[in-house]
Amino acid sequence: QARLVESGGGLVQAGDFLSLSCVAFCFTFRQWNLGWYHQSTGKERDAVAWINANGNAEYADSVKGRFKISRNNSNNTLFLHIDNIKPEDTGTYFCVRIAHMQAPPTTWGQGTQVTVSL
Repeated sequence: QARLVESGGGLVQAGDFLSLSCVAFCFTFRQWNLGWYHQSTGKERDAVAWINANGNAEYADSVKGRFKISRNNSNNTLFLHIDNIKPEDTGTYFCVRIAHMQAPPTTWGQGTQVTVSL
């Protein structure tokens, strides 16, 4: 069964740079489109970035210029790099597998928590 495992979350200060990772198991990673979702406490999960099998990326308007999604097909790892992190970036970040860019996910990771302090 396909599985995604995120890591890299923690407590950071506003303005810091943070990288999140997601390792994939039990599916052909290089063939799939992938993405990241963000969920703040008490709010719905929102998609923030997508990357297709060819490495082309798309971003939600709210994170353009600060978030960068990338992938390493040789070790089945997806990344989310966050520059100049802000308090509103606090929340849980989920790695997802998607059939098409910006489509609803077919597989979710368990999430990694990020807390941004002032």
